[in-house]
Amino acid sequence: MAEHDHALGALPEIRPMLATEGPMPGEGFELDWGFEVNWEGARTIAYCPGDGSVRLVSRGGDEVTGTYPELVGLGEQHGRRQAVLDGEIVVLDERGRPDFEMLRRRMGVEDSGEVARLMMDAPVRFMLFDVMYLDGRPLLTTQYRERRMHLAGLGLEGSHWSTPDWIEGDARQAWTTGMHHGYEGVVAKRSSSTYQPGVRSPDWIKAKHVETHDVIIGGWVEGSGDRRGLPGEVLVGVDCPDGLRFVGSVGSDLGDAERGELGEYLGAIARDDSPFAGPIDIPDAQWVEPRLVAEVAISGWTADGLLRRPTWRRLRPDVHR
Repeated sequence: MAEHDHALGALPEIRPMLATEGPMPGEGFELDWGFEVNWEGARTIAYCPGDGSVRLVSRGGDEVTGTYPELVGLGEQHGRRQAVLDGEIVVLDERGRPDFEMLRRRMGVEDSGEVARLMMDAPVRFMLFDVMYLDGRPLLTTQYRERRMHLAGLGLEGSHWSTPDWIEGDARQAWTTGMHHGYEGVVAKRSSSTYQPGVRSPDWIKAKHVETHDVIIGGWVEGSGDRRGLPGEVLVGVDCPDGLRFVGSVGSDLGDAERGELGEYLGAIARDDSPFAGPIDIPDAQWVEPRLVAEVAISGWTADGLLRRPTWRRLRPDVHR
């Protein structure tokens, strides 16, 4: 954190605290934790200097205020109070769930005309979950529970921003509520934890809801670098009445040894044309007979019917198409 004079418009620069991935706190320990939705979005720090403006900075340190003009009103609502706020920018689907693919269309766009068009197609919402500085007072050493109380007291609710509720001491309720609403997972935060800028801390634990599905391999794309000649990603589908429907590509968590073994299998069942129903526009795709079944883990499905954040689990030689 860089210290500055805390005059109007001058605020400390604060890097976001990060969570570790792991299981939820076990029974008997959960009373010491608070639980929030794991929003599938763009981590963002908001600087409200107290003059009615707001400056938005991405996790990587880039200013993104111009990318999300619908959030300008946050500074106006905050008024003369100074604050540094933490949260996640999301795009919600028709069921109120974060849609990362829709958000991706907004990220990095700076052209004002394109931004204006995207605001209509994919409006964003800023989910606020922490406050690290308020009215001249740094809150970094203040406990999470108290920071949450300060944040709730600001009453920051608007057409494009909100302060979602959190659950204290009840991991099961947080987990089942998140599952019911189709959220990516839960973030558990130790109630007594301080805010540690830039640190990936065990005081914050990200636990993901994961679905596993069997998919059919219909092609692959060669990897790059040391993986040249091996599958970088496999192209997968599911059986539908009109044929094999393409649902995306999977390469994450596929180990090098598995890539080599899988490459031999795929080479033995190569074919010239795509086995998927409908056209698939993937440069340099290599097609195979749709015989191999793989198990993948996903965080859900996109509005277009594609796998959301798929990761490789295993080949299923025990399952035949």
